[in-house]
Amino acid sequence: MCLSTRLALLALLLLSCLPQARADEGMWLPLLLKQLNEADMQKKGLKLTAEQIYSVNQGSLKDAVVQFGGGCTGEIISAEGLLLTNHHCGYGQIQQHSSVEKDYLTNGYWAMTRDQELPNPGLTATFIVRMEDVTSQVLAGVPTTGITEAEREQRVQQNSQRVGQAAVQGTHYQAFVRPMFQGNEYYLFVTEVFPDVRLVGAPPSSIGKFGGDTDNWAWPRHTGDFSLFRIYAGPDNKPAPYSAANRPFKPRHHLPISLQGVQPGDFTLVFGFPGRTNEYLTSWGVDEVYSVSNPAKIKVRDTKLRILDQDMKASDKVRIQYAAKYAGLANYWKKWIGENRGLKKLDAVARKQQQEAGFQRWAESGDEARRAAFAGLLPQLQKHYATVRDYTLARDYVTEAALGVELVAYANSLLPLLDLIDKKAPAEERQAAVDRAKRGTTNFFRNYSAPTDQKVAAALLPLYATGTPPALLPAYVTTVQQQYAQAGGWPAYVAQLYGKSRLASEAGAQAVLDEVAAGNGQTLRQDPAAQLAQAIVATYRQQVLPTYTAATDNIALLQRTYVAGLRLQQPERKFYPDANSTLRVAYGQVAGYAPADGTRYDFYTTLDGIMEKADPTNPEFEVPARLTELYRTKDFGPYAYRGTVPVAFIATNHTTGGNSGSPVINARGELIGTNFDRNWEGTMSDIMFDPDRVRNITLDVRYMLFVVDKFAGAGHLVKEMTLVGAPGAAAPAGQPVKKVKVKRKAAKEKV
Repeated sequence: MCLSTRLALLALLLLSCLPQARADEGMWLPLLLKQLNEADMQKKGLKLTAEQIYSVNQGSLKDAVVQFGGGCTGEIISAEGLLLTNHHCGYGQIQQHSSVEKDYLTNGYWAMTRDQELPNPGLTATFIVRMEDVTSQVLAGVPTTGITEAEREQRVQQNSQRVGQAAVQGTHYQAFVRPMFQGNEYYLFVTEVFPDVRLVGAPPSSIGKFGGDTDNWAWPRHTGDFSLFRIYAGPDNKPAPYSAANRPFKPRHHLPISLQGVQPGDFTLVFGFPGRTNEYLTSWGVDEVYSVSNPAKIKVRDTKLRILDQDMKASDKVRIQYAAKYAGLANYWKKWIGENRGLKKLDAVARKQQQEAGFQRWAESGDEARRAAFAGLLPQLQKHYATVRDYTLARDYVTEAALGVELVAYANSLLPLLDLIDKKAPAEERQAAVDRAKRGTTNFFRNYSAPTDQKVAAALLPLYATGTPPALLPAYVTTVQQQYAQAGGWPAYVAQLYGKSRLASEAGAQAVLDEVAAGNGQTLRQDPAAQLAQAIVATYRQQVLPTYTAATDNIALLQRTYVAGLRLQQPERKFYPDANSTLRVAYGQVAGYAPADGTRYDFYTTLDGIMEKADPTNPEFEVPARLTELYRTKDFGPYAYRGTVPVAFIATNHTTGGNSGSPVINARGELIGTNFDRNWEGTMSDIMFDPDRVRNITLDVRYMLFVVDKFAGAGHLVKEMTLVGAPGAAAPAGQPVKKVKVKRKAAKEKV
């Protein structure tokens, strides 16, 4: 039987599979909920139908969920386009509006009128209009044999582009196609992208980042991790560039907000845009993450974070410049540490090996077609992972250490200008490229401290030199090591680098760009930072990337076949595609957990815990005086529960990066919280899910309302929301809840 016939047979077999996943595991495509999940969700307590969650023809929950920027989720909580997301998702925008004089990071920001809502150039909010299985269209004409993985991908991309263009032709919508199950299936996503998104409110960092890096990826958690934005539209309610004439967007659906709270066992639904998971990795893939990639990245970031922390504490200017950068670095640094701990505790490599042994037995025990398709698969994967191991390490040290030095990364961004000069590009093309570079330079230096970066370089470049496999280290770097071995070592070289490079200051960099615009690239070419960047990147492209790409292409091809085989081997299991920044539903239940012997965590935290953690000598645990006063006087309004205010709760939903800001919705379709983290013991869920340990951490919506209303005095924002349910009292199962009008003292209202 030829391979194309075998693959066709496998495809038919896959269509007949009705698989089953473990409890609460999975990031499900909303389009398929009716087919795969509706009955199970309703068994766990859901009172809605799949059509009420995802619908093309009528307003549904999906119409209140947006991709916020490029990497978070947000939810619409009013009929006037008010958008709720995490504080850490809006952190970059808050930082861009901040200065030493107007320090919104430290003090928070609240727009008391619409004209105080601040525009954010480049920030978008993206709705999913519809999704569709387009596998047959994307794979039409793509051979199954006699073609490399790169050639296949090129044809897939061409077909995907045609499918996307045809879907939105003549409309203002946009479209893209994403692979599922490692390229066994493809789905079209039609989107509506709004480019006018304005900052409405953000708590001070002492609320929005309470607990800092100490509490990040941890439970119990007491962080008020939220910020508020508003989507604006043109007069036709369609996307429009920023204009003072734009009006608040009118959504097809906005989420009502429940005041009744949660209890153990309550149904929870997370709706958002999870970024990336690798649930179907083989044992060799898991070992590469655990033994090679994560340790290298943790080591580099640990070094860089210590330096940034010292300089940020010493200077308010540096603190504001590096606030968003530091948060981004620290977030995954701690996540990788927790992920490795979790993988070790689960003995993940051994469990994958056990699964592979079963797969191999299944493959070898089948008919000729099965044996031909799958019996030799795992040995080939093992071979390619062995080939790529050193190249993965070299990649990580380039991206994390070498390009973790901002001067090197900035210099590298200018190198394409030299290509324009070398190929004698027209003056107009060169000038346009220089103009873009000059704008980028202005933005770069706005949040750059050369003295801080010099300290980073002195620490990271030695890590790059010693961590990279010797055969993959640039000769230029080896020469530097030899030349400075007896002359002060790396600190001396770095001092010379920053002392002589004109790219280390904005004035110098802009002057270099002026020379490039005039057709003279010598100054840029001879700049020591550009020379270092060129050597590192050239070696990476010439010696690392070809082998790395070839091996990973082969792994991708084999992985696609392996996933197809797993779905055939386990017909009783419901398979979900790995996360890839597309709209997904995860569902579970409110639950505590036991992280270790003798330790049991409850399912929620309260304002009491904030006061217990309060420490005026530690910036991570400072508590605003206003919050302390509200706590002292018990001025909690309708947001109280048992004499305090709930802050956060945990549930068993399967989430990952990108789910930050996702709405957490109850059985009746009401907002009960905003997802913002996972527990440290559960961060390995990107690779292996464990229902006993994995918990998503959610900001209780009552704490958000309490901060907006009682702390900030921005009650006008609460007035435009739809509040339902009696505070603290669960409604009878299956019965509607009543809209609540929140009463306030007029003297405390600020509009």
